[in-house]
Amino acid sequence: MLLELAKPVALLLCLLSLLALFHTVFLTMEDPHLLLQPHQAIRDRIFDSLLLLILSAGISLVGGLIFRESEPLPPPSLSTTLPLQIFYWATSIMLVLFFLAWFLETHYIFSPSIHW
Repeated sequence: MLLELAKPVALLLCLLSLLALFHTVFLTMEDPHLLLQPHQAIRDRIFDSLLLLILSAGISLVGGLIFRESEPLPPPSLSTTLPLQIFYWATSIMLVLFFLAWFLETHYIFSPSIHW
């Protein structure tokens, strides 16, 4: 009974932690005083994102353990549970989008020459 109530809570916490990670990586508003120090701003953003990634991984791992315990015997592999699958997909997509955005920002958006 308690496991059936814990599963939606664990899944919701997993999704909220991934949303916080996405918000930190892509939607943070930088301090205008840091425009003179762009390397420090990106370093702070990466550090904050890595801390949230570790927190999100821990929440997803606990959620995966809860989902695994509610399955009948033999229990499935931990990596095949829903919270960990969501974590794997979301972090891989965010990682690709982060490096793509970083590449486009440094090479195409603010450069004065036209790359056609």
